[in-house]
Amino acid sequence: MTKETLEAPVREKRDRLVLRFAGDSGDGMQLTGNRFTNASAVIGNDLATFPDFPSEIRAPAGTLAGVSSFQVQIADWDILTPGDAPDILIAMNPAALKSNIDDLDPGGLLLVNGDAFVDRNLEKAGYTSNPLEDGSLDGYRTMVAPMEELTKLAVADTGVKGRATLRSKNFFALGLVSWIFNRPTQPVIDWVNDKFGPDSVIAKANIASLMAGYNFGITTEEFQHLYDIEPAKLDPGEYTNITGNQALAWGLIAGAQAANLPISYASYPITPASSILEELARHKNFGVRTLQVEDEIAAVGVAVGASFAGHLGMTGTSGPGLALKSETISLAFQVELPMVIIDVQRAGPSTGMPTKTEQADLLLAMYGRHGEAPLPIVAPATPAEAFSIAVEACRIAVTYMTPVIVLSDGYIANSSEPWRLPDLDELPAISHPFATADDSEFLPYSRDPETLARPWAIPGTAGLEHRIGGLEHADLTGNVSHDPLNHEHMTWLRAAKLDRIAAGIAPLEIDGPESGDLLVLGWGSTFAAIRAGTRNARREGYSVAHGHLRHIHPFAPNLATVFAGYEKVLVPELNSGQLAMMLRAKYLVDVISYPKIQGLPFKATEIRQKVIDTITGTGDSEAGQ
Repeated sequence: MTKETLEAPVREKRDRLVLRFAGDSGDGMQLTGNRFTNASAVIGNDLATFPDFPSEIRAPAGTLAGVSSFQVQIADWDILTPGDAPDILIAMNPAALKSNIDDLDPGGLLLVNGDAFVDRNLEKAGYTSNPLEDGSLDGYRTMVAPMEELTKLAVADTGVKGRATLRSKNFFALGLVSWIFNRPTQPVIDWVNDKFGPDSVIAKANIASLMAGYNFGITTEEFQHLYDIEPAKLDPGEYTNITGNQALAWGLIAGAQAANLPISYASYPITPASSILEELARHKNFGVRTLQVEDEIAAVGVAVGASFAGHLGMTGTSGPGLALKSETISLAFQVELPMVIIDVQRAGPSTGMPTKTEQADLLLAMYGRHGEAPLPIVAPATPAEAFSIAVEACRIAVTYMTPVIVLSDGYIANSSEPWRLPDLDELPAISHPFATADDSEFLPYSRDPETLARPWAIPGTAGLEHRIGGLEHADLTGNVSHDPLNHEHMTWLRAAKLDRIAAGIAPLEIDGPESGDLLVLGWGSTFAAIRAGTRNARREGYSVAHGHLRHIHPFAPNLATVFAGYEKVLVPELNSGQLAMMLRAKYLVDVISYPKIQGLPFKATEIRQKVIDTITGTGDSEAGQ
């Protein structure tokens, strides 16, 4: 059949589709997924992504341990999750196929790089026969493309030589998928030219491979079933696609601007928090000062010093780094300086699984300091919400003169979704003016009657000389004090700030009935799966509601009242039940813990089933413990 005799392709209109790109960790699956996502954002689809990649910097090529994947759900309506399972799987080698095929629904579309299915790669993946030939894939719509051979032909005249000719095969796959799903190629071309320069050999090779894949889809008769997804009907406004770490960085800038303060952000590179430093470093025009330091202790020391000098000191890390920063965070708490500490959680303990997500640093954030040192803790629920949570952290830190911990995690950090750009003029002003000298004696630990914040005195200001340090200090004067009663008084006084912060927290909002059989209470990145799972169960007639905490310490002031409206409370967490333990201790409520500690986020189907089991009394209410 020639090009002239090809019938017009069949176009199927869908309201949503879930795609998963999977290949070796050196195949560029994260880049491919991100470019497809951005092209979908240009069209106006709603979307949510889930990048998943090995913890090793360079896992053994072709092995199951080295598989990297990127899942994205695109839709013409307001979706919540990246999808539980893919409708379409793009597998670049046998290991990618074996690691992901069980997630693909029967009848799903399987797009395979046939050139990679040679004996050596099949053996590395643990196959005893070629799945493309032994009938094991008969339950799927399998389409095979010689991606490596066609990539070599496409880049032959670009100047790329040797093994580098295959580095663009991910762009071939991207071009083919762009044809199948009616995605524009121009945004990808613009990105490549901007990234590498339009005259570079790399740019020419990537674009040639992209268009070869796209044209292969047009000309081959095998890929004639195409999919259309209309733009989503989102609230009017200007949108951009944003990851959680980008949103955190922008929120920190917005919060500091609202407080009219410069930022000093010091950090030691650590997965998955490093890109916050990289993003902040691009925005020096907003008074952002960034410093990559030699270790975690130096980073938090720089942040404390910056706050002492009148900047808004900030530092970011993951769990291992938060542990190392503990002593200096206690110092910042003791001397009562504003500081924002971001912990982008990952699977631990120790080095653990650096690229996998977890929520197991909650108790570390709550209690991981010596002495009595309670700190406010906030947590974003989605990548886009990380912006407003960062602004909130800045507000609390400056208003109450205290360090604040932001608990994000790897899922939020790396995932992306459309975000409507806010009107910055509507952001609330954050004010805690610096102390000024007058004729009276300066008392560095006098208190604002509403917030209990102490004055913020800039070093070197005449008339504001005072003593500061880690030793316990006397109330009001700040002089060193070893008096037992003063120590107890200061301990309770510093802790009382949390009560003042709680008074300013908005009541917990509930999605669903305000009373009923079950409340599912979550925090952090479990939001999307819980919201989708509880709504699905409610459509089936189950009495279930969802509440989600953004303020972890202190809690929303109406939480006890909310608990009273439900027969049971279920708390899904990506840890062994840390929030559940805190809630049991504070409210004496027999909450049901639903832990998951696999380095993977919850699926909406898991939450739905747990809701049904909990309400009906079937299954194990403490499953996973």
